[in-house]
Amino acid sequence: MIGGNITAQLQVSTTTKNAIGESVKSWHPVIDLDGFIDLQGGQAGYTNFSAKIQESTHVFVGDYKPIPGTLTIEGKKVKVSAENTRMVANSQEFDVKLIDDPMGLHEQWEIYLSYTGGQ
Repeated sequence: MIGGNITAQLQVSTTTKNAIGESVKSWHPVIDLDGFIDLQGGQAGYTNFSAKIQESTHVFVGDYKPIPGTLTIEGKKVKVSAENTRMVANSQEFDVKLIDDPMGLHEQWEIYLSYTGGQ
């Protein structure tokens, strides 16, 4: 059991149109996870083929709890994936880069994050 010193909320985004046709993004809770967030680094690197790789700034490590694959929000099915999720912990927001269940053991989550801001 990992435990942790914070409870972080994984959230999924949906996009709707307002009265004048602009896209408006909304965030909806998926699951609360207990664990630790640690600074990983913030440098952008290059692969062998000179392609810039997407890097995370932080990593969340926490106990395994099943994360739903889809949610029904306002009558629509929304897939929960790294591409449309963020994590909020201690009033700080992070984009999710990768959600990993190491070796598929269902023991812990390693969620790689990119810091986007805080209040």
